Amino acid sequence: MRIIVVGIGADGMAGLAPTVRAELARATVVHGSRRQLDLLDGTVSAVRRVWPSPMTPALRTLLDGADGDVHVIASGDPLLHGVGSVLIRMYGADAVTVLPHVSSVTLACSRVGWSVQDTEIISLVTAEPHTAVRRGGQAVVLSRDGTSPAALAKLLTDTGRGDSELTVLEQLGGPRELRRSATAREWASRPPADVDALNVMAVRYLPDERRAHALPDDDFDHDGQLTKQSIRAVTLAALGPRPGELLWDVGSGSGSIAIEWCRSAPGCRSTAYERDPQRRNRIGANVVAFGVRVQVRGAAPEGFDGSEPSAVFVGGGVTQPGLVQACFDRLPAGGRLVVNAVTVESEAVVAQWYSKEGGELRRYQHYHGGAIGGFTGWRPALPVTQWSVVKP
Repeated sequence: MRIIVVGIGADGMAGLAPTVRAELARATVVHGSRRQLDLLDGTVSAVRRVWPSPMTPALRTLLDGADGDVHVIASGDPLLHGVGSVLIRMYGADAVTVLPHVSSVTLACSRVGWSVQDTEIISLVTAEPHTAVRRGGQAVVLSRDGTSPAALAKLLTDTGRGDSELTVLEQLGGPRELRRSATAREWASRPPADVDALNVMAVRYLPDERRAHALPDDDFDHDGQLTKQSIRAVTLAALGPRPGELLWDVGSGSGSIAIEWCRSAPGCRSTAYERDPQRRNRIGANVVAFGVRVQVRGAAPEGFDGSEPSAVFVGGGVTQPGLVQACFDRLPAGGRLVVNAVTVESEAVVAQWYSKEGGELRRYQHYHGGAIGGFTGWRPALPVTQWSVVKP
């Protein structure tokens, strides 16, 4: 008994290979969304079951009471942000067979003349629109519904990317396929009201200001409370982000560490904890501008949620009684903790923790060249003491 996942395009049964049509013809039960099930014709005699909302509980019981193979119909390539990947995670690759259709990403790239390998894929099906904001490059963005293009166009315009080229492709591969192109600024000022819910966006982000780590300080909206560029670089090195990991950025200030963490590896996300409401607003603005997945919360440790971070950075509030202990306690075994201290009092806290838990203790001092009369001299920045440890 297996789960057979069949990909189908907007052209319906006409676009399926004969072997795929034969597979659907032998099905006894087919699960899918109402739109996908309506694409099936009379050659498919199986009972059609529409996914409930939420869908996940139904996926977990998909094989309960089944006498034979269970069939699932899905859009395009079910392994591209689709139900195929979810079912393989739940049941294992040996229990799931996927018969993919041409993906919407491949179709979109073919329409605008892009190489797929040079194109980022972003899904807004479950993510917020700001996570599709970029500072350059090109992407195929999978929309949640017909409102997604206008929402993204406004965000791009508001964050200085109004010249970005936006092509909205509706009903790709079907008889009602439609293509509309404009700049993000033009789309945001006059968003069409009739965008089909089945659409993807091909976006070329302009101006192209892509840059790897560490970003210049002026790229962030801040009030001076941020980890400066050179210290940010060594802090990210100490944190050691890995794909898919969660960081807690405690005493986040402008959110610079949280944002750099999210940009460092695929799937990285962060929660920024900041007591000051104005700074929380600045963090939120920076998060939107960089298109990263950062949750902004209030003071720590009161605001700690039920998630389990892979790493914690403490950049503010080091001397607050119990804060470092709370951060250390919430880390799993193997989790990393990095604390930056700039005052004598915070250094004292760090020294105590280093004596108790070990780890690495470093002190950074850097200088900037500046004018002294008609000459050039060195101006010191505040030294930073950094403690990092891996929880046993």
